[in-house]
Amino acid sequence: MTTGGNGAALGPLLARPDDDIPVRTPRLPAREAAERELSDPRYHQHDPNPIQRALDWLWQRVNELFNAAADATPGGWTGILVIAAFVLLLLVALRLRLGAVRRTPTTSGALFSDAPRTAAAHRAAADRHAAEGLWNQAIQDRMRALVLALEERTLLTPGPGRTADEAATEAGWALPSYADRLHTAARTFDDVTYGGRPGTEPAYALLTSLDTDLQHAKPDLATTPTRSRG
Repeated sequence: MTTGGNGAALGPLLARPDDDIPVRTPRLPAREAAERELSDPRYHQHDPNPIQRALDWLWQRVNELFNAAADATPGGWTGILVIAAFVLLLLVALRLRLGAVRRTPTTSGALFSDAPRTAAAHRAAADRHAAEGLWNQAIQDRMRALVLALEERTLLTPGPGRTADEAATEAGWALPSYADRLHTAARTFDDVTYGGRPGTEPAYALLTSLDTDLQHAKPDLATTPTRSRG
């Protein structure tokens, strides 16, 4: 009985010393296993795409910029809003004061965009446009009629690629008493065609009056420079 009791008491002491030691995986293989596991697509299906990440980064930079501006501006965000409102009101005031922004061409375009018709055809087209209130087109056709009429009378050398200013200058040599009105007509044509200004009925009336007067005007041969006509 004594032997049996001692054997039972010695049982735990005779167990192998490594039975309760946990199994340890070396560090490098463990890290590689974790990386393989985390590379599984199911862990990344809800990650933002590259575009979203770029937008998030950009918005964060903008937010930091505005926060820095708010810290440097008296009144913080309230000060920024006041300044922005002031700038906006200033831009509106300038827009109202200066009117429509004009697109000023570096060089005027050609007077005729296609093969010229007769002066009478352009006059008829101008009258139709005027009857419909299409003053831009009416002014354009009236100016073309005016120039073609001078060409038909050989007071201008035919030139399909000529600009309105060039036509006015050349016509002013033969008709010096009309030079100022011719240049005004050319500027009106350029304004509505290239400058973005809307045509008006008074402007069209001035061109119509000039066209009518030029039909009866006599050239001043003494002031017309001698040049070859080709």
